[in-house]
Formats: sequence, C-alpha cells, structure tokens
Amino acid sequence: MMRNFKNLPLFFVLLFAAVGWTQENSTSAFVVARLKYSGGGDWYNDPSILPNLLDFMAERSNLYVGKTEAIVEIMDEDLFIYPIVFMTGHGRIHLSRPEAARLRLYLTSGGFLYADDDYGMDDSFRAEIKKVFPEHKLQEIPFSHPIFRSHFSFANGAPKIHEHDGGPPKSYGIFHQGRMVVFYTFDTNISDGWADPNIHNDPPEVRQKAFEMGTNIMVYALTN
Repeated sequence: MMRNFKNLPLFFVLLFAAVGWTQENSTSAFVVARLKYSGGGDWYNDPSILPNLLDFMAERSNLYVGKTEAIVEIMDEDLFIYPIVFMTGHGRIHLSRPEAARLRLYLTSGGFLYADDDYGMDDSFRAEIKKVFPEHKLQEIPFSHPIFRSHFSFANGAPKIHEHDGGPPKSYGIFHQGRMVVFYTFDTNISDGWADPNIHNDPPEVRQKAFEMGTNIMVYALTN
C-alpha cells in the first residue's frame, strides 16, 4: 500500500517514496498509475501491459516495485501520490479545463506523464496536451538524450515495436523549467510489446526491447 502523502508537496512525496522503492524491507512499492481519461478512447487498452513491465523491472533493476498497476483519474485526490502516470489508447482524448489545469499542476510539481500512441490517438493527444502547456511544444527527442541510456542503451532512439504507418519511431517531450515532464512515443507502440505474448504475437526479441525501453522511461522519470 502506498503511504498517504496527500497533504505534502509532490516534491517531498517523491523524495520520501524514492527511498522506499529501493529498499526491499519497505512497505512502499513503486507502481505506475494508468490514466483514465474521458473522450471515448480506450484508456484501458491491454490490461496486462503495466503488470508485465513491473515484473520485468523487478527482475532487471534495483527498484522495489509492485505487482499491479494503479488506475487514476486526473481529478482524483490520489493523483499526487504517483510519480508517473501512463496513458495509451486508439481513440479520442478529452481534457476539461479543470482537468488540464490539474494535470499541469501535477506535472509542474514533479510528476511525469508517459503517453504511448497505440495507433489513433495522435491528433487528439497533441490537441489536449496543448491545453495543459499552451506555451510549450512537443519537441522531438534526439537519440543522444539520457532517456535512451538511463538503464539500457538505445543508440538509435526508441525501438520499433509495431509497423502502424510504417514510419520511423518518434519520441517527443515537453520540458518545463528544464525538466522533461511529458514523454510521448509515436509510430512505435512500445507498450504493446509489454502485453502478454499471445496478444500481439511479438517475437521475444521485440518484446525484450519494448521492456527495456519501458524500464528506461521509468528509471529516467524517477531519477530526474
């Protein structure tokens, strides 16, 4: 069970929780919160992906991780106890004005959003994240960025997991006061590679790269 830090600024939540995530005798375990959004998109897509990623991270890193994902909505009181929120889907996303303001507060207070286009949410995501950060643009992330070597090495950036439109995988970020607060992957579908093997029938070597890149994202977010 996550400790209740709802009355503390997120910076201190992350500081206290980070200690627990690296100590096996702690009662706190790092989990990723899946973002439940409105608009009609399938936010719940592939329920096995985050538990599988957490299992991989438990085996391949020194982080003390949980076994299951959390599910959180932007207006939930519990949003601020999760250092990383994840969103994916194939369809439309909609953020109300209060949701956009609260997501901005979460991200500028130390939180991190990883969004993975599962083919079909790109236009919607770009429009909605603009409500959150109207003054910032999604910037393409160069291959030299530390996120591609925070735990495993990816010399050519994010791996290609699924073909979709056939273009090269793209990674984008939004930076606030020098810190990456949003990481967005497009035309790669990394999170599909975390699904149970029989879901997408990805070869083991493809799933391995997906898990490794997912670990990189989480490690980078927790250490920056």
